[in-house]
Amino acid sequence: MAQQGNISIHAQNIMPIIKRWLYSDKDIFVREMVSNGCDAITKEKMLHPGEDEDYRVTVTLDKAAGEIRFADNGIGMTAEEVEKYINQVAFSGAEEFLKNYEGDNKGGIIGHFGLGFYSAFMVADKVTIHTLSGQDDALPVRWTSEDGMAFTMEDGDRTQRGTEITLHISDEEKDFLDAFRLRETLNRYCGFMATPVYFDVIKEETAKEGEEAAAQEPVLINATKALWLKAPKDCTDEEYKSFYKEVFHVYEDPLFYVHLNVDYPFNLKGILYFPRISQDFGSREGEIKLFSGQVFVANNIKEVIPEFLMLLKGVIDCPDLPLNVSRSFLQNDGYVKKLSAYITRKVADKLTGLFNTDRSNYQSYWDDIHPFVKYGCMRDGKFFDQVKDTLLYKTSAGEYLTLQEYLSKNEGRLGKKIIYTNDPTRQAAGVSMYVNEGVDVVTLDSLIDLNFLSFMEYSSGMEGLQFVRVDADSETFRKEMTEEEKKASEEKAETLSQLFRDATGNPALALRLEALKDESLSAMLVQDEQGRRFSEMGRIYGQDFKLPEQVTLVLNSENLVVRSLIASGDEEKRPLIAAQLYDLARMSTRPLEKDEITAFLARSGKLLEMLCK
Repeated sequence: MAQQGNISIHAQNIMPIIKRWLYSDKDIFVREMVSNGCDAITKEKMLHPGEDEDYRVTVTLDKAAGEIRFADNGIGMTAEEVEKYINQVAFSGAEEFLKNYEGDNKGGIIGHFGLGFYSAFMVADKVTIHTLSGQDDALPVRWTSEDGMAFTMEDGDRTQRGTEITLHISDEEKDFLDAFRLRETLNRYCGFMATPVYFDVIKEETAKEGEEAAAQEPVLINATKALWLKAPKDCTDEEYKSFYKEVFHVYEDPLFYVHLNVDYPFNLKGILYFPRISQDFGSREGEIKLFSGQVFVANNIKEVIPEFLMLLKGVIDCPDLPLNVSRSFLQNDGYVKKLSAYITRKVADKLTGLFNTDRSNYQSYWDDIHPFVKYGCMRDGKFFDQVKDTLLYKTSAGEYLTLQEYLSKNEGRLGKKIIYTNDPTRQAAGVSMYVNEGVDVVTLDSLIDLNFLSFMEYSSGMEGLQFVRVDADSETFRKEMTEEEKKASEEKAETLSQLFRDATGNPALALRLEALKDESLSAMLVQDEQGRRFSEMGRIYGQDFKLPEQVTLVLNSENLVVRSLIASGDEEKRPLIAAQLYDLARMSTRPLEKDEITAFLARSGKLLEMLCK
């Protein structure tokens, strides 16, 4: 006997929310339909354990009919169960869902388990359920609704245990009838479900009359034995690499990986891969897939996965994670915080383990992973505490030294200073001067390093530590001078200052005349370390602080050109040489601008002409 009615008062409140909230994630219905089928099969297995049956969920695309069908051979439903689970909208926490949604957390809800069956109405203008329970003497049931609220329920004609849900796709959502799109959605959400999921496409009739469509077997979508569920000792290196390439569609091997496997005090499985990051760190984002019981939930959920780990690739499966809640709830949930802390600790353990037991390989990874490690240190104090002794600094000699190793090697000459370059090629002269003095110069040339070195200087336990760029000071390269020599240099510098200010058009230019150890170096620009960092930070973040650069031109009194300039009385040549010396010094710190290059080339030509006369 047919029955008609309305679903429940809850549905009238929830259906508009489902459609509005999931507007950009309408393909969620695929996951929900398949998950329902898998649940039904799981329940059937529990009732009849040990039975050798071909359990499966089959998704059928019938484009000609405008339908997508989801069939399972699970436990099925009686009329009473349809009444309970469908008509009364007995999915978990309906009222709580409404409360969370309509509070302060709109647009911030993740994890759509629980909406279940009714997500079908986001894309369908008609949904039909054909079901038959496995109970003795059970009768088949047919249930139909066109809006998720009004329904018709009557006797059905299904003869096999299980359920088939047919979605007649609305005109606005015909894109879901595209086989490629539907398969891609199935692969994404269902690629690792524990129950076999098959995809079947009913071919449309061919254009030639009477020609039969070629038979096509349903395609298995998923790998039911997810690698992350295996014990690490049972996984081979080749399996890890193959899984990485298959899931993330990459061709190169990962550097290394961390296998997460814990059952207490929470259930967490997963694999995190370290890809090659290198210098493109600023525009790079990884991909960490979050699963719940082998069912894909979303990518890169920052409330569960520490933000700095987003540079990695991997899968994390948290079957106990509370998903039907707002992101605000996740941020404050103790369980989630423990998950996040555990993941961070395991990554730190992997890094310190590699450093302590396989340093040569760790050093070979460093150029790729150092941006990630440094970012993690700045974002997470506990992570920094765990890995700070494994932080490496690559020197101009190609060595990889820890902070303590660097300070010990240069003990007695630098104190707690680290001399660095952020452009080894352009600053080669400065690097060479330090190397000639037996001082190691480290390279800090990635986008994150400007922030990182300031972070290190102000970190607990790093008191007195200073990072000094090779062009920040000339003290190391000076020859010893008597007081009389110093006084004479200061007088000459005073005389030269006006010449250089006029020649460069910089009335604020500061100038010193010093006897440098390297006689081949004519001049160098030194700039206050902190002031330069502040200006560079502004440029990186697109802010113009318009601070005057505290730059000092150091002329080398031991250099032949400088001595000639001091002694020369040629008023035509002296300004040209002064401007040329200044530009040469600037070119070792930064590129000349367009107009500056033009002037430099014209001046060079004129000086060459003078030499030829």
